Amino acid sequence: MADARPTSTMVTPDLRVSMVAAERSGDMLAALLLQGMQKTWPLLQASGIGGPQMDATGFVSRWSCDELSVRGLVEALWRYRHINGIRQALIQDLQASPPDLYVGVDASDFNLPVERLLRQKGVPTVQLVCPSIWAWRPERVQKIRDSVDHVLCIYPFEPELLAQHGIEGTFVGHPVADVIALVPDRLQARQDLGLPAEGPIVALLPGSRPSEVKGLALPFLEAARLMHAQRPELKFVLPTHGPLKPMVEAAIAQAGLQAHVHLVMGRSHEVQAACDVALVASGTATLETALHKRPMVIAYKMQWLSWQIANRKRLLPWIGLPNILCNESLVPEFLQEQVQPQALAQAVLRWLDDPAAVVKIQQRFADLHLQLRRDMPTLASHAIQKVLAA
Repeated sequence: MADARPTSTMVTPDLRVSMVAAERSGDMLAALLLQGMQKTWPLLQASGIGGPQMDATGFVSRWSCDELSVRGLVEALWRYRHINGIRQALIQDLQASPPDLYVGVDASDFNLPVERLLRQKGVPTVQLVCPSIWAWRPERVQKIRDSVDHVLCIYPFEPELLAQHGIEGTFVGHPVADVIALVPDRLQARQDLGLPAEGPIVALLPGSRPSEVKGLALPFLEAARLMHAQRPELKFVLPTHGPLKPMVEAAIAQAGLQAHVHLVMGRSHEVQAACDVALVASGTATLETALHKRPMVIAYKMQWLSWQIANRKRLLPWIGLPNILCNESLVPEFLQEQVQPQALAQAVLRWLDDPAAVVKIQQRFADLHLQLRRDMPTLASHAIQKVLAA
């Protein structure tokens, strides 16, 4: 298999890469990787499935990552025909014109089958973001070993875990830690968003997928209504993006908060920097909030059967990345039937009432930030060079 792989790519300025990101967080990760790769391969040609941040680097998206964005096993089954149709069309394209390299960005259920087929044909395969075998579904180890030449790991403990199973991996740091300032400028963020410089602000982050917003937007907004009733001085800000805007606006109207919620298109990092506390859906946004050194309340709710299946395969007591990475119950988590507006509101207000606890958690998050800050684009590009030279 090694003989079929290109051996001169490492010293040439051009490289044909196929890359697939399946959601907005993956779009951000992939865009940073592409920027790093373009420094090594100035004539890089990259195409596949991506989002607006990837497209801004010159990436050519045949499909939008939003078409693949789904959370939950049952929800994935509902959309299986559509998603599998995209995957089969992608495979046909790649088999007809094999790239020099395939990079799967997270989304292991979509990417691993593609990577396995390409690897069998001699195409080097790299996975950015290790599937979370340490958190749930450890049986995926064999699929990773069969499908991927190298894993670019964003958490420091992952390469050793992979090595135990004969899989090569490199800790490249979490790119979000490179992007977010060690000391976020709260005042500047508020000014840029048109928010008041003084007074408490609560960020509402109900997710970036339709399924997440459908399940969490209204409970988050009803919690905001309860908080506002108790503390009229509170301001609320909610970031969203184009496809989700109508759903979010409908939830705001249903909660009767049109006059009290500042809706922002994109700019979630500025929202996290501007706020005093966040109510946030479990996922990458929880880590982003932690790196902005903001206390938070984490919530998650999915289709009942999906939760029953996923929960049985869960290996850790937490689902929120800040708690997982710090190995401690630092921030409260509310899951499934626990996602009740009154409980969420009380948990958020507790942070506002306990400045000593806020200072303590900010220090923990600062330590985490330093641990994850490793210049991912450069380290990942160097690891890819070694894969291509093998």
